[in-house]
Amino acid sequence: MRFLDSILDKARAQRQTIVLAEGEDARVITAARSAHDDGIANCILVGSEAAIRQQAQASGHDLTDIRIEDPSASQYHQRYSENLWQLRKHKGLTREQAEQQARDPLCFADLMLQAGDADGAIAGAVYTTGDRVRSALQIVGVLPGFSSVSSFMLMLFETDFHEPKRAMIFADCGLIIDPDPEQLAEITVAAVDSARHFIDEEPRVAMLSFSTDGSADHPHVDKVREATRLARGKLPDIAIEGEVQLDAAIVPEIAAKKISDSKINGLANVLIFPDLDAGNIGYKLTQRFGGATVIGPILQGLKRPANDLSRGCDIKDIYYLIAVSAVQSQN
Repeated sequence: MRFLDSILDKARAQRQTIVLAEGEDARVITAARSAHDDGIANCILVGSEAAIRQQAQASGHDLTDIRIEDPSASQYHQRYSENLWQLRKHKGLTREQAEQQARDPLCFADLMLQAGDADGAIAGAVYTTGDRVRSALQIVGVLPGFSSVSSFMLMLFETDFHEPKRAMIFADCGLIIDPDPEQLAEITVAAVDSARHFIDEEPRVAMLSFSTDGSADHPHVDKVREATRLARGKLPDIAIEGEVQLDAAIVPEIAAKKISDSKINGLANVLIFPDLDAGNIGYKLTQRFGGATVIGPILQGLKRPANDLSRGCDIKDIYYLIAVSAVQSQN
């Protein structure tokens, strides 16, 4: 079975409710219609009801059985604005400001998630990543035990020329520019948890560097070594290799030559990049030259799934992120 099919099956097995903040966008409407029809999730479209219905009609979609929430007219607006004020009054937010902000579709969608009226939230087809992440941090909040939110890419290698066929987690490829050792260890903890949701095998982690097992000395290498030590302390039952070069992380024959006592034997399925330069370049090289299917960036470390799209996303990207958000919310 293809990994994508496995994710879709997991989503169908325990159907969740996913709210989409950009309900007036034709791509979002089409993806929500497909996800609903395929049993992937119950979708809620947020925005001007008149604009959503007009766009749906122009796109040839019937939204009779799909819920629409117009923040300006919703029966939930007052409750959500009160929730927002309670969350942000210590930052100087007034009730009047909360009432105004709760009319914004992104804010409204995340307040719906925060209140437990939805299981996951998606935005980013129109909103910027900065706006999306800021709203998630302020409204949904960070998981206890975490100091920051990071992201991962779900990388699927399942074309005819990929051998072996596999799924991998790449982190962080979208948010934290230059993580310190503590942040890098946190990213590892979150990525292992993400791997348990989406990869049907035990997580095997590689803390990537330009050095393998002490082959180089440099402050950048020291950072990865310290992050490895911290991550192992947090995850004593998980095999974590570090610091390690990419080839030794994923090629057993090279791992055997370069590492005297390997923890993962060149079979990593979770790659932790030392900074955002490496992570962003690495996943795009793998996608463009290696033909991998990429889903993400998917946010991790939040109390509830609140995920980000690229403004250049297509219908398929939105559809699969609905499924991923649904699987995240099951756990």
